[in-house]
Amino acid sequence: MTNKLSFIIVAGVTGAIVGGGMSFLLTNSGEVAEQATAKPLYWVAPMDPSYRRDQPGQSPMGMELVAVYDNGEDSSVGEGVVSISPVVENNLGVRTGNVELGPFKSSIRTVGYVRFDEDRLIHMHPRIEGWIEELNVKTVGDFIDDGQPIYSIYSPELVSAQEELLLAMNRDNQRLGLVQSAEERLLALQVPQSLIDRIRNEKRVFRNVTVYAPQGGVVAELGVREGQFVQPGNPILSIGVLDEVWVIAEVFERQVSLVSEGDSVVMTLDYLPGQKWQGVVDFIYPTLDADTRTVAVRLRFSNLDQKLKPNMFAQITIQHSEDDELALLVPNESIIRSGVQDRVVMAMGEGVFKSVNVASGRRGDSKTEILQGLNAGDRVVTSAHFLLDSESSITSDFLRMSPREEPPIDQSELQEMDVIDPSEHQQMNADESATPAAPAVHNQ
Repeated sequence: MTNKLSFIIVAGVTGAIVGGGMSFLLTNSGEVAEQATAKPLYWVAPMDPSYRRDQPGQSPMGMELVAVYDNGEDSSVGEGVVSISPVVENNLGVRTGNVELGPFKSSIRTVGYVRFDEDRLIHMHPRIEGWIEELNVKTVGDFIDDGQPIYSIYSPELVSAQEELLLAMNRDNQRLGLVQSAEERLLALQVPQSLIDRIRNEKRVFRNVTVYAPQGGVVAELGVREGQFVQPGNPILSIGVLDEVWVIAEVFERQVSLVSEGDSVVMTLDYLPGQKWQGVVDFIYPTLDADTRTVAVRLRFSNLDQKLKPNMFAQITIQHSEDDELALLVPNESIIRSGVQDRVVMAMGEGVFKSVNVASGRRGDSKTEILQGLNAGDRVVTSAHFLLDSESSITSDFLRMSPREEPPIDQSELQEMDVIDPSEHQQMNADESATPAAPAVHNQ
């Protein structure tokens, strides 16, 4: 009679198979070696290797437990260790990287919008009511020079203020300070000093008063036209400069900690491909946009050639580096993120691997900061680590679907829990078929 060998493969464990009076050992690498008859280490469930018992029996699913024998490997390395042969390691394409101690560097790629330098953005408003008699600026975008006439206004209030100055001069009340008070009132009403000197020298009143530009730049806004009646507070125009501009970039909430004032910035624009602008982070706004979940970051760029124009769309790269502070770094691709905990697969040498928990910190372009779980000089797997991690997790002490190993349930506990053994279930079925059913009793 021919002996038949039954092969049982249990994922993540070493399984022993017995047949024809001989026992064979199936290792993780897929090699089958003849093994002398030996005492099993423990028994496991075929469908759940984490279910272990010290004696033969049945699994909770009613299947016979499988004996596990010693494969000759060092068992002192602990649980969760996976050992594979060099051939399997090469076929899987396992690659490793070093755990290094060095400066943390990161770059954030985002978008931004060109704005005027608001520190040098000037808004002009009238301080009296009157009529715009002449407007020298016609359209938004016109360039004006410092001291250039902007508009002329006729106001009865200005005429009255000029007459008060002449009256004070005729009465020779300089000792009482009336002349000085009249001049200060005209200056407060935006009457230039040159016009006040003409009033005193020519001793006459000017019907229209001309207002001049306080700085040179470009007209950003224009709110009036010739002949229009204006009142105090009405916007006349805004003047901005373009030799230096702001760029407002948007940084996601999770990246704000990677940005610091003074970080270097590289900016590119679609309308000038190939050109780059160098700038710095000038200010990080203290509030978060509730709709976009981003924080605004203000960047400052020199724009002497005036190629950067307000409202342009720009691509921003913020480069952050802390050369003075060293951090423990691993390659980004080595981190296994499960949502609950982060893990890496350590390469322990000679084809031995194990998954370990780590506390990860900041994430850079190619490196991730490790706060806890690794040491400098360790090696971690960067490729094929998901397969190794799943194999290691089967026998490791990570959080699993079964939080703890249930103790074996004896027969008395089965009776208390109303759990019926399969053999007893068959006997009960036989007894029920042989015993006639009792008549039903109806309440009268």
